[in-house]
Amino acid sequence: MRRLAWCFVLLLIAAAAAYGWIVAVPLPLPQPAYAFTVKPGASLRSVARELAASGVLPADWILIGWARIMGRDRTIKAGNYELTAGTTLARLLDKLTQGDVTQTAFTIVEGWSFRDLRSALKKDPGIVPAVADLPDAELMQKIGAAETVPEGVFFPDTYYFATGSTDASLLVRAYRTMQQRLAAAWAVRAPELPLSTPYEALTLASIVEKETGRPADRALIAAVFINRLRQGMRLQTDPTVIYGMGEQYAGNLKRRDLDADHAFNTYTREGLPPTPIALPSQASIDAVLHPPASTFLYFVARGDGSSEFSTNLADHNRAVAKYQRNGR
Repeated sequence: MRRLAWCFVLLLIAAAAAYGWIVAVPLPLPQPAYAFTVKPGASLRSVARELAASGVLPADWILIGWARIMGRDRTIKAGNYELTAGTTLARLLDKLTQGDVTQTAFTIVEGWSFRDLRSALKKDPGIVPAVADLPDAELMQKIGAAETVPEGVFFPDTYYFATGSTDASLLVRAYRTMQQRLAAAWAVRAPELPLSTPYEALTLASIVEKETGRPADRALIAAVFINRLRQGMRLQTDPTVIYGMGEQYAGNLKRRDLDADHAFNTYTREGLPPTPIALPSQASIDAVLHPPASTFLYFVARGDGSSEFSTNLADHNRAVAKYQRNGR
Protein backbone atom coordinates (compact mmCIF):
# COMPACT_ATOMS: atom_id res chain seq x y z
CA MET A 1 0.00 0.00 0.00
CA ARG A 2 2.82 2.37 0.91
CA ARG A 3 4.56 1.53 -2.39
CA LEU A 4 1.37 2.31 -4.32
CA ALA A 5 1.15 5.65 -2.57
CA TRP A 6 4.75 6.47 -3.49
CA CYS A 7 4.04 5.54 -7.14
CA PHE A 8 1.07 7.88 -7.13
CA VAL A 9 3.20 10.69 -5.71
CA LEU A 10 5.87 10.08 -8.34
CA LEU A 11 3.23 10.18 -11.07
CA LEU A 12 1.97 13.50 -9.75
CA ILE A 13 5.50 14.87 -9.72
CA ALA A 14 6.08 13.64 -13.28
CA ALA A 15 2.77 15.13 -14.43
CA ALA A 16 3.59 18.43 -12.78
CA ALA A 17 7.02 18.45 -14.41
CA ALA A 18 5.50 17.62 -17.79
CA TYR A 19 2.91 20.37 -17.40
CA GLY A 20 5.61 22.81 -16.41
CA TRP A 21 7.58 21.89 -19.50
CA ILE A 22 4.50 22.27 -21.70
CA VAL A 23 3.56 25.75 -20.47
CA ALA A 24 6.96 27.22 -19.61
CA VAL A 25 9.79 25.71 -21.64
CA PRO A 26 10.35 27.36 -25.06
CA LEU A 27 10.38 25.10 -28.10
CA PRO A 28 13.76 24.70 -29.86
CA LEU A 29 13.07 26.71 -33.00
CA PRO A 30 15.46 26.13 -35.92
CA GLN A 31 15.50 29.92 -36.52
CA PRO A 32 14.41 33.00 -34.54
CA ALA A 33 11.19 33.36 -36.53
CA TYR A 34 10.04 30.00 -37.83
CA ALA A 35 7.22 30.06 -40.40
CA PHE A 36 5.10 27.13 -41.50
CA THR A 37 1.81 26.56 -43.29
CA VAL A 38 -1.20 24.49 -42.33
CA LYS A 39 -3.05 23.63 -45.51
CA PRO A 40 -6.85 23.42 -45.61
CA GLY A 41 -7.94 19.96 -44.45
CA ALA A 42 -4.59 19.12 -42.82
CA SER A 43 -4.75 16.95 -39.71
CA LEU A 44 -3.06 17.70 -36.41
CA ARG A 45 -0.96 14.56 -36.87
CA SER A 46 0.43 15.74 -40.22
CA VAL A 47 1.24 19.16 -38.75
CA ALA A 48 2.93 17.58 -35.72
CA ARG A 49 5.00 15.35 -37.99
CA GLU A 50 6.14 18.33 -40.04
CA LEU A 51 7.13 20.27 -36.92
CA ALA A 52 8.98 17.28 -35.49
CA ALA A 53 10.83 16.78 -38.77
CA SER A 54 11.84 20.46 -38.68
CA GLY A 55 13.17 20.16 -35.14
CA VAL A 56 10.50 22.32 -33.53
CA LEU A 57 9.14 19.35 -31.57
CA PRO A 58 11.23 16.52 -30.07
CA ALA A 59 8.49 14.10 -31.21
CA ASP A 60 5.13 14.44 -32.95
CA TRP A 61 3.19 12.62 -30.21
CA ILE A 62 3.93 15.39 -27.72
CA LEU A 63 1.72 17.90 -29.55
CA ILE A 64 -0.88 15.25 -30.42
CA GLY A 65 -1.08 14.02 -26.83
CA TRP A 66 -1.40 17.52 -25.34
CA ALA A 67 -4.08 18.45 -27.88
CA ARG A 68 -6.10 15.33 -26.99
CA ILE A 69 -5.79 15.99 -23.27
CA MET A 70 -7.08 19.53 -23.88
CA GLY A 71 -9.82 18.29 -26.22
CA ARG A 72 -8.55 20.39 -29.13
CA ASP A 73 -7.06 17.81 -31.48
CA ARG A 74 -9.74 18.40 -34.16
CA THR A 75 -9.95 22.19 -34.09
CA ILE A 76 -6.77 23.36 -35.82
CA LYS A 77 -7.19 26.06 -38.46
CA ALA A 78 -5.51 26.44 -41.84
CA GLY A 79 -3.22 29.39 -42.47
CA ASN A 80 0.32 30.68 -42.34
CA TYR A 81 1.89 30.67 -38.89
CA GLU A 82 5.01 32.19 -37.41
CA LEU A 83 6.66 30.97 -34.20
CA THR A 84 8.98 33.35 -32.39
CA ALA A 85 11.55 32.78 -29.66
CA GLY A 86 9.89 31.82 -26.39
CA THR A 87 6.96 29.95 -27.93
CA THR A 88 5.95 26.99 -25.76
CA LEU A 89 4.03 23.84 -26.66
CA ALA A 90 0.93 25.26 -24.98
CA ARG A 91 1.23 28.51 -26.96
CA LEU A 92 1.75 26.54 -30.19
CA LEU A 93 -1.52 24.66 -29.64
CA ASP A 94 -3.27 27.94 -28.83
CA LYS A 95 -2.06 29.41 -32.10
CA LEU A 96 -3.17 26.42 -34.14
CA THR A 97 -6.64 26.26 -32.63
CA GLN A 98 -7.30 30.01 -32.47
CA GLY A 99 -6.15 30.66 -36.03
CA ASP A 100 -3.44 33.05 -34.83
CA VAL A 101 -1.99 33.29 -38.31
CA THR A 102 0.53 35.77 -39.68
CA GLN A 103 -1.04 38.73 -41.42
CA THR A 104 0.07 40.94 -44.23
CA ALA A 105 -1.38 44.10 -45.71
CA PHE A 106 -2.48 45.04 -49.21
CA THR A 107 -3.32 48.61 -50.13
CA ILE A 108 -5.77 49.49 -52.88
CA VAL A 109 -4.79 52.99 -53.93
CA GLU A 110 -7.26 55.79 -54.57
CA GLY A 111 -7.37 56.59 -58.27
CA TRP A 112 -6.18 53.19 -59.44
CA SER A 113 -7.87 51.67 -62.45
CA PHE A 114 -8.94 48.05 -62.21
CA ARG A 115 -6.02 47.21 -64.49
CA ASP A 116 -3.70 48.70 -61.85
CA LEU A 117 -5.43 46.63 -59.18
CA ARG A 118 -5.09 43.42 -61.19
CA SER A 119 -1.39 44.05 -61.69
CA ALA A 120 -0.77 44.73 -58.00
CA LEU A 121 -2.64 41.58 -56.96
CA LYS A 122 -0.55 39.45 -59.29
CA LYS A 123 2.71 40.90 -58.00
CA ASP A 124 1.93 40.41 -54.29
CA PRO A 125 3.67 37.21 -53.11
CA GLY A 126 1.32 36.85 -50.14
CA ILE A 127 -1.82 36.59 -52.28
CA VAL A 128 -2.83 33.34 -53.96
CA PRO A 129 -4.18 33.90 -57.51
CA ALA A 130 -7.70 32.64 -58.04
CA VAL A 131 -9.60 35.17 -60.16
CA ALA A 132 -7.22 37.95 -61.21
CA ASP A 133 -6.64 36.40 -64.64
CA LEU A 134 -10.32 35.84 -65.40
CA PRO A 135 -12.26 38.00 -67.88
CA ASP A 136 -14.01 40.90 -66.18
CA ALA A 137 -17.55 39.53 -66.26
CA GLU A 138 -16.48 36.09 -65.04
CA LEU A 139 -14.39 37.61 -62.26
CA MET A 140 -17.34 39.67 -61.07
CA GLN A 141 -19.59 36.60 -61.12
CA LYS A 142 -17.06 34.62 -59.08
CA ILE A 143 -17.00 37.21 -56.29
CA GLY A 144 -20.78 37.51 -56.23
CA ALA A 145 -20.97 41.06 -57.62
CA ALA A 146 -24.10 42.40 -59.26
CA GLU A 147 -22.11 44.38 -61.84
CA THR A 148 -20.33 42.87 -64.82
CA VAL A 149 -17.72 45.66 -65.09
CA PRO A 150 -15.16 45.81 -62.24
CA GLU A 151 -14.03 49.39 -62.77
CA GLY A 152 -14.51 51.61 -59.73
CA VAL A 153 -16.41 49.17 -57.51
CA PHE A 154 -13.63 48.23 -55.06
CA PHE A 155 -13.10 50.50 -52.09
CA PRO A 156 -9.53 51.89 -51.86
CA ASP A 157 -8.13 51.10 -48.43
CA THR A 158 -5.50 48.98 -46.67
CA TYR A 159 -6.75 45.45 -46.07
CA TYR A 160 -5.15 43.05 -43.58
CA PHE A 161 -5.36 39.34 -44.25
CA ALA A 162 -3.63 36.04 -43.60
CA THR A 163 -0.71 35.37 -45.89
CA GLY A 164 -1.87 32.83 -48.43
CA SER A 165 -5.36 34.30 -48.82
CA THR A 166 -6.77 34.41 -52.33
CA ASP A 167 -7.24 37.47 -54.49
CA ALA A 168 -10.94 36.54 -54.62
CA SER A 169 -11.37 36.88 -50.85
CA LEU A 170 -9.66 40.29 -50.85
CA LEU A 171 -11.75 41.54 -53.79
CA VAL A 172 -14.94 40.38 -52.06
CA ARG A 173 -14.04 42.45 -49.00
CA ALA A 174 -13.18 45.52 -51.07
CA TYR A 175 -16.34 45.17 -53.15
CA ARG A 176 -18.62 44.79 -50.14
CA THR A 177 -16.94 47.73 -48.43
CA MET A 178 -17.59 49.93 -51.47
CA GLN A 179 -21.22 48.81 -51.63
CA GLN A 180 -21.73 49.64 -47.95
CA ARG A 181 -19.91 52.98 -48.11
CA LEU A 182 -21.68 54.06 -51.29
CA ALA A 183 -25.12 53.06 -50.00
CA ALA A 184 -24.57 54.94 -46.74
CA ALA A 185 -23.41 58.08 -48.56
CA TRP A 186 -26.26 57.90 -51.07
CA ALA A 187 -28.82 57.64 -48.28
CA VAL A 188 -27.84 61.06 -46.90
CA ARG A 189 -27.07 62.81 -50.22
CA ALA A 190 -27.92 66.42 -50.84
CA PRO A 191 -31.35 67.02 -52.43
CA GLU A 192 -31.94 67.63 -56.14
CA LEU A 193 -28.66 66.27 -57.43
CA PRO A 194 -28.54 65.52 -61.19
CA LEU A 195 -27.70 61.89 -60.37
CA SER A 196 -30.24 59.09 -60.62
CA THR A 197 -28.46 56.14 -59.01
CA PRO A 198 -25.59 55.36 -56.64
CA TYR A 199 -23.67 53.99 -59.64
CA GLU A 200 -23.89 57.37 -61.37
CA ALA A 201 -22.52 58.96 -58.19
CA LEU A 202 -19.69 56.42 -58.20
CA THR A 203 -18.93 57.22 -61.83
CA LEU A 204 -18.79 60.96 -61.22
CA ALA A 205 -16.73 60.44 -58.05
CA SER A 206 -14.16 58.51 -60.09
CA ILE A 207 -13.81 61.50 -62.42
CA VAL A 208 -13.42 63.87 -59.48
CA GLU A 209 -10.76 61.54 -58.07
CA LYS A 210 -8.71 61.70 -61.27
CA GLU A 211 -9.13 65.47 -61.65
CA THR A 212 -8.17 66.34 -58.06
CA GLY A 213 -4.53 67.33 -57.76
CA ARG A 214 -4.92 69.08 -54.41
CA PRO A 215 -7.41 67.82 -51.80
CA ALA A 216 -8.53 71.37 -51.01
CA ASP A 217 -9.91 71.70 -54.56
CA ARG A 218 -11.89 68.45 -54.54
CA ALA A 219 -15.22 69.91 -53.44
CA LEU A 220 -15.17 72.73 -56.01
CA ILE A 221 -14.22 70.29 -58.78
CA ALA A 222 -17.24 68.18 -57.83
CA ALA A 223 -19.37 71.33 -57.82
CA VAL A 224 -18.23 72.21 -61.36
CA PHE A 225 -19.31 68.83 -62.71
CA ILE A 226 -22.61 68.92 -60.82
CA ASN A 227 -23.31 72.41 -62.22
CA ARG A 228 -22.50 71.22 -65.73
CA LEU A 229 -24.83 68.24 -65.44
CA ARG A 230 -27.60 70.49 -64.16
CA GLN A 231 -27.22 72.83 -67.12
CA GLY A 232 -26.90 70.07 -69.71
CA MET A 233 -23.29 70.98 -70.51
CA ARG A 234 -20.81 68.33 -71.52
CA LEU A 235 -18.36 67.41 -68.78
CA GLN A 236 -15.33 67.84 -71.07
CA THR A 237 -12.87 66.14 -68.77
CA ASP A 238 -9.54 64.79 -69.99
CA PRO A 239 -9.32 61.73 -67.70
CA THR A 240 -12.36 60.11 -69.32
CA VAL A 241 -10.80 60.52 -72.76
CA ILE A 242 -7.52 59.08 -71.53
CA TYR A 243 -9.35 56.12 -69.98
CA GLY A 244 -11.21 55.44 -73.20
CA MET A 245 -8.00 55.52 -75.21
CA GLY A 246 -6.50 52.76 -73.10
CA GLU A 247 -3.04 51.71 -74.21
CA GLN A 248 -3.21 54.12 -77.16
CA TYR A 249 -2.63 57.02 -74.79
CA ALA A 250 1.00 58.08 -75.16
CA GLY A 251 1.16 60.58 -72.32
CA ASN A 252 -0.05 63.73 -74.04
CA LEU A 253 -3.57 64.51 -75.27
CA LYS A 254 -3.88 66.14 -78.67
CA ARG A 255 -6.81 67.96 -80.23
CA ARG A 256 -7.46 64.95 -82.44
CA ASP A 257 -7.83 62.81 -79.30
CA LEU A 258 -10.49 65.15 -77.94
CA ASP A 259 -12.34 65.06 -81.26
CA ALA A 260 -12.26 61.27 -81.66
CA ASP A 261 -15.66 60.04 -80.55
CA HIS A 262 -15.97 57.04 -78.23
CA ALA A 263 -18.11 56.08 -75.25
CA PHE A 264 -15.78 57.74 -72.73
CA ASN A 265 -15.17 60.97 -74.64
CA THR A 266 -17.00 63.58 -72.58
CA TYR A 267 -16.00 66.24 -75.12
CA THR A 268 -18.13 64.60 -77.83
CA ARG A 269 -20.84 63.03 -75.67
CA GLU A 270 -23.23 64.43 -73.10
CA GLY A 271 -23.67 63.15 -69.57
CA LEU A 272 -21.61 60.63 -67.69
CA PRO A 273 -19.45 57.93 -69.25
CA PRO A 274 -20.90 54.39 -69.08
CA THR A 275 -18.76 53.27 -66.13
CA PRO A 276 -16.38 54.70 -63.55
CA ILE A 277 -12.84 55.32 -64.76
CA ALA A 278 -11.00 54.67 -61.49
CA LEU A 279 -11.40 53.78 -57.83
CA PRO A 280 -12.79 56.85 -56.04
CA SER A 281 -11.98 57.67 -52.44
CA GLN A 282 -14.56 58.28 -49.74
CA ALA A 283 -13.68 61.97 -50.02
CA SER A 284 -14.60 62.05 -53.72
CA ILE A 285 -17.87 60.20 -53.11
CA ASP A 286 -18.77 62.65 -50.37
CA ALA A 287 -17.82 65.64 -52.52
CA VAL A 288 -20.10 64.49 -55.33
CA LEU A 289 -23.05 63.82 -53.02
CA HIS A 290 -22.58 67.02 -51.00
CA PRO A 291 -21.18 69.63 -53.42
CA PRO A 292 -20.79 73.18 -52.11
CA ALA A 293 -22.95 75.94 -53.51
CA SER A 294 -21.01 77.42 -56.40
CA THR A 295 -21.43 79.11 -59.78
CA PHE A 296 -18.18 77.74 -61.22
CA LEU A 297 -18.50 75.92 -64.54
CA TYR A 298 -14.84 75.59 -65.52
CA PHE A 299 -11.47 74.77 -64.04
CA VAL A 300 -7.97 74.25 -65.33
CA ALA A 301 -4.88 72.81 -63.69
CA ARG A 302 -2.26 75.40 -62.79
CA GLY A 303 0.59 72.92 -62.99
CA ASP A 304 1.35 72.83 -59.26
CA GLY A 305 -1.49 70.50 -58.31
CA SER A 306 -4.02 73.26 -57.74
CA SER A 307 -6.79 74.42 -60.07
CA GLU A 308 -8.02 77.77 -61.38
CA PHE A 309 -11.84 78.04 -61.34
CA SER A 310 -13.99 80.23 -63.59
CA THR A 311 -17.66 81.06 -63.97
CA ASN A 312 -17.58 81.89 -67.69
CA LEU A 313 -15.85 80.72 -70.83
CA ALA A 314 -13.90 83.93 -71.45
CA ASP A 315 -12.18 83.75 -68.05
CA HIS A 316 -11.59 80.05 -68.52
CA ASN A 317 -9.92 80.55 -71.90
CA ARG A 318 -7.60 83.12 -70.37
CA ALA A 319 -6.71 80.67 -67.59
CA VAL A 320 -6.04 77.91 -70.14
CA ALA A 321 -3.77 80.21 -72.13
CA LYS A 322 -1.92 81.12 -68.96
CA TYR A 323 -1.44 77.69 -67.44
CA GLN A 324 -1.60 75.17 -70.25
CA ARG A 325 0.60 75.50 -73.28
CA ASN A 326 0.78 71.91 -74.47
CA GLY A 327 0.23 72.32 -78.16
CA ARG A 328 -3.36 71.11 -78.40
